Parts: sequence; C-alpha cells; structure tokens
Amino acid sequence: MNASTEPMSTSPPATAPWPLRQLLPGAVLLAALLALFYDTAAAMVGIWIRSETYAHAFLVPPIVVWLVWRRRADLGRHRPQAVPWMLLPIAVVCLLWLMAALAGVNAATQFALVALIVLSVPAVFGFAVAREILFPLLFLFFAVPIGEFMVPSMMEWTADFTVAAVAFSGVPVYREGLQFVIPSGNWSVVEACSGVRYLIASFMVGSLFAYLNYRSTKRRAVFMLASLAMPIVANWLRAYMIVMLGHLSGNKIAAGADHLVYGWVFFGIIIMVMFMIGARWSEPDAPLSPTVPARPSPFAPGGNKTWIVTVGVVGLLLVTQAVMVRLDRASGGPVPALRLPATLPGNWVAGGAPLANWKPAYQGPSLVAESVYRAGNNSVAVWVGYYRDQDHERKLVTSTNTLVEQASREWASIASGSVTLEAGGAAERVRTMSIRQPPDPNQQPIVQLDVAYLYWVGGRYTSSDAQAKLMLAFNRLLGRGDDSAVLIFYTPQQEAGRSTQILRGFIGQQLGPLGEELAATATASKGP
Repeated sequence: MNASTEPMSTSPPATAPWPLRQLLPGAVLLAALLALFYDTAAAMVGIWIRSETYAHAFLVPPIVVWLVWRRRADLGRHRPQAVPWMLLPIAVVCLLWLMAALAGVNAATQFALVALIVLSVPAVFGFAVAREILFPLLFLFFAVPIGEFMVPSMMEWTADFTVAAVAFSGVPVYREGLQFVIPSGNWSVVEACSGVRYLIASFMVGSLFAYLNYRSTKRRAVFMLASLAMPIVANWLRAYMIVMLGHLSGNKIAAGADHLVYGWVFFGIIIMVMFMIGARWSEPDAPLSPTVPARPSPFAPGGNKTWIVTVGVVGLLLVTQAVMVRLDRASGGPVPALRLPATLPGNWVAGGAPLANWKPAYQGPSLVAESVYRAGNNSVAVWVGYYRDQDHERKLVTSTNTLVEQASREWASIASGSVTLEAGGAAERVRTMSIRQPPDPNQQPIVQLDVAYLYWVGGRYTSSDAQAKLMLAFNRLLGRGDDSAVLIFYTPQQEAGRSTQILRGFIGQQLGPLGEELAATATASKGP
C-alpha cells in the first residue's frame, strides 16, 4: 500500500472554544452592570444572607456557570454576532428599573438587573448563542428574592386546609383569622407555615431536574408544574400532621421549634419521592456531532458590531444611573407639622379618649397625626401616616406595612374586603378590614373594630398598592416629589352593619377636607 501524500489538516475542530477576545465584550459588560447597579446587587445578596427563604439563591450563579460550561461544545458551533436592535428592549428594562427604584420596589429593581444580564447575551453574542443557553439564562431569575406577595394567600390556604382536616379528624376546632383553638391548645399559622420557602425551593430544583433529565418540552413542563403543586399540598399535610402530633401527644412533640425541623424532614422526603418518580421517565441527552461546521446566527446582522453594541449598552446604563442620581438629590426636606382639623363637616368634633389600644403596623413614617372625632353617639378615629423622601428601607407601600402584624397575638384580622363610596363628587374605592382583640384572662369585653383605609399620593387617592407605586414613581420622575400618606379610619363594630354605615358616611364627607390638609402639607416649604 502506498502512503498518502496529502497534507494533514491543521484547522481547529468546529467545536473549538471561542478565543478570549470574543468573550471580552461580555465580561466588560457584566462588570459594568455589577458596578453601576452595585446597590441593587448588594441588596439582593443581603436578602439571601438574612432570609432562609432565599438562601438557595447562593447556588444559582455557580449552577448557571456549570450549565453554560456543559454547553461549551454546542456554543463552539456558533460565531458570535452582535444584534444592535437589542438596545431597544434593554432601554425599556432600564426605564423599568428606574421606575421601580423611584417607587422603592426592591424586587422589581432586582428583577430588572437580572433581565439586563440576560438580554445582554443576545445583544452581544447573538440569538443563536442565546438559544443554546436559554435555560441557564432563565435559571438566573431564581436569584431574584421574589415571592413574599404570596405569603398572605398561602397562609390563608394553609389555615383553611388545616382547620378542615382537623375537624374532619373529629377534633373540635374554633377558628378566628389565622388562629384556631383545639381542646389541647392554641395554634396559629405564621409566615413560616405559609410554605413559600418550600414552594420556591421545590420549583428551583424541579426545574433543574426537568432540564437535565428530559429533552421533551412537554415532559419538562409537566414536571415543573408538579414541582409547583407538590409543595403546596405537602405543606398543607405538614401543617395538619404537626397539629395532630401535638394534639395526640399532649403537646410533647411537634411543639415549639421542633415542628420546623419535622417540616423540613417531611419536605425532604417528598422531594426525594418526586425525583424518584420523575426519574422513571428520564430521557438521555441527544448525541453531539462534532463535525457540524460553525455557522452565524440566522437572525443576527452581519458585520462585527460587538464593541459598538457593548458601548451602547454601557451608555444606557450610565444614563439610567445619572437620572437616578439627579432625582435622588431632589430631597423634599423635613415635613412640617401635620395637624388634623379640630372640627370637620357634619358636626364632627375632635377630642376624647382613644377608641382602643390598637395602632396600625406602619413603619417609618415622616410623621403621624391621629385624632378621635365624635358626633352624637358616633365616634370615628383617624390615623394618618405621612411619608416623604422614601427609600428602600422606609416607604409607604411595602409588605411589612399592614394594619395588623401577621404574628400579632394581640389583634387578629377576621375579615377583609373593599367598598366604593362617593367623596367630593368622585367614586373612591376603600379597603376594609375587621379586626378583633382576643379576650383577656380578666374576661373583659372583646374589642372589635371596623377599619377602612386608602392611600393619598401627590393629591390623588387610591386603595391599590400597585397603583400607588406607579403614581409615586411618575411623580418622582416628573419632579413632583414623593409626598404620600395612608389614611386609616376605624370605629367600634356595631350590630346590623351600623359601624360600616358610619365609616362610609364619615369617609365620603371628610376625604375632601383631609385631602386639602395633606396638599397644604405637601406644598409647604420643603427647605430647612
């Protein structure tokens, strides 16, 4: 046999890793994002540190790096090509970050930061590259500590199921809000019992399991949905199990901190069973073909525009931060004294003893004004919390600002809703709540209050948290400041809905005069 005289090919394999010069723009952009949005990133990490609910987020960055590394052979098939028009969605997200920062919505600013990181990949490297690592990019959103908004609903669901299951088991139970009593003792559903931390952790590991073990989109979707539903039901069963263990043992087991340990053990067993079942339908990875030649993205324009796009993105980030700094410097200054009127239309006169020893759980107002108004045999208390120069730690609308703290044992919410009433010729929606003070050992009469409340933001009323946030952001963006307040009205509950009628009449008649007082405070001198 004659030896071949053809020269051997020295061309690199089609799946050779990218040279460092192709990775440099992405590294520069990531460094710029983390430097310019350092406060947002630091706030996110701070939540990971102090909250057990989001401690899992520490695992997200290394998992994402590992997932991208697994796809390095596939990534080597594509020639990175920048997509200049991606600057448009990046500009939109920058605006969303700015609005969220102005309104003090931490979760939204952190979500926007992660979205900027994700959008930067197709902008700098192209859609073909982004498609190859789409799941790792989306997995980054698990680093955002979001989910607190689900806590009240999930606490309510847990209480509903637990009380129903305990009653079905033949144990007498009396429920009041999130607290209930059985013959062996008192129980209450607190934040740790909501199951939110189980839900978030389950969805994260369930999504990762589905991505690594299935190739079918349908199987992945089904398993991810199961990882959402399973922890909710498991948490209900956990709560029921703990109450029954405590009841049957005379509160010797599953009491105190032990029930949290039992809960995590139970949750771990459930997760293991879910993975064992899911593994029965696992699919092997598709074999890689190293001979497929590198190709440009079919969606990316030609030409090397990587550095132009990178500079464009950094420019958008700098403009966003410059606007934020300028608006932050427009401080409103100290708030002048806010005094509620001594008299109000309808022969309402301020004065007299407080109606109850209850105070709304609103933190950090710039000032508080309160008074009790009486007209004949009727009485209504007004509590106003006024806010100016709000920030992430001290703001009007936040999950921690409530009428009654969820862990409070002095007052409990027993009903909530909303009503629409006429005030100054306009229809205003007002949120309502009935709160109750448990009986004390001295058998004093039980105090129950009917409460109504709404927000005043820059001269306009709203009862919606989301709308209040948007109004606040637009006011700050337009240079109008962030003056806002919560107005809370309450009266002792009376029979036949009499207290509701008193509140409706009072609020409808007094929102106008009270709004004038708030507007006068907002327009007063904002200097020292």
